[in-house]
Amino acid sequence: MEFNVKKLASDAGVFFSRAMQFTEEKLGQAEKTELDAHFENLLARADCTKNWTEKILRQTEVLLQPNPSARVEEFLYEKLDRKVPSRVTNGELLAQYMTEAASDFGPGTPYGKTLIKVGETQRRLGAAEREFIRSASISFLTPLRNFLEGDWRTISKERRILQNRRLDLDACKARLKKAKAAEAKAALWSDEVEKAEHELRLTQSEFDRQAEVTRLLLEGISSTHVNHLRCLHEFVESQTNYYAQCYQFMLDLQKQLGSSKGEIFSGTFVGNAESASPAGVTSPPAAAATLPAVPTIPVVPTIVGVPNTVAEAVLNPNEVKPPASGTRRARVLYDYEAADSTELALLADEMITVYSLPGMDPDWLIGERGNQKGKVPVTYLELLS
Repeated sequence: MEFNVKKLASDAGVFFSRAMQFTEEKLGQAEKTELDAHFENLLARADCTKNWTEKILRQTEVLLQPNPSARVEEFLYEKLDRKVPSRVTNGELLAQYMTEAASDFGPGTPYGKTLIKVGETQRRLGAAEREFIRSASISFLTPLRNFLEGDWRTISKERRILQNRRLDLDACKARLKKAKAAEAKAALWSDEVEKAEHELRLTQSEFDRQAEVTRLLLEGISSTHVNHLRCLHEFVESQTNYYAQCYQFMLDLQKQLGSSKGEIFSGTFVGNAESASPAGVTSPPAAAATLPAVPTIPVVPTIVGVPNTVAEAVLNPNEVKPPASGTRRARVLYDYEAADSTELALLADEMITVYSLPGMDPDWLIGERGNQKGKVPVTYLELLS
């Protein structure tokens, strides 16, 4: 019991001495031991690393999980050392809604079929997002957290100890200075000077030892940068793979939707020759101008091994003349490379003239640009009124 009381009294005395020294330094009434320039640069570099690592970590968390409530939930699970429950991504939830809507609207209808196709792509996008989040968390976020919660805490602890050792050292220097000043007045203070010098040697030794420990930890920041650089490369690779998957999924979906979109546009361009308004009833004007088809050419039955010359003549753009009226202008949405001489290569944002031919695939139109002519895919065009 007596030992504990003495220890508490000693600790209180040390704390009071440090507080006095710190206060006098702030007021400019006491000298302060300065660290060398290299040590100060190491401290500044460590603080910079810690601050930017925190910002990058927080913003990456926002990128991977924009929902703040979900981030808080994941943080609590990590602190409780429990596995974070699997959460449905927005893409997967959208896929579920589209599939259920297709069931209600009729999976055999054009809208229902398209909902099913788009929903399946959204499901694949959601699964790719889930894998990207998992990969980025392991390869990038975890190393950053380990640095802040492990290495940086150790560095901060040793820096606090070094600060206390410096305060003790400066306090001993102040006591020695006072003892020497008193010694000059009376020889009775010689013992105090010897005691102060002994304390100064001890505190100087402790300060030097702690400074070396802290210096080694601060120099380890360079290794931290190397490790974070490797993790950053892995994060970029994961992100690249994720966006490449998304791009491929959307290309596949675009191809799947091409035929259904072509049917919609072909209904605008190829008129139904058999449809007519009832007698005495005037049809309302069409919302968009239609392109008349070239006069119908009789269909010749195809014989195996014998080319259908009439059909080939109809579908050969170079041998077809545009209708006298009703052609439409179209803007090209994407670049298109012609597969053969019957197709017309396209450049995004250029304007071309288009019209339809009987017997053509509904996904295609005839496009003209100056003296050039060829088949063009409907899905690459924006038809203008």
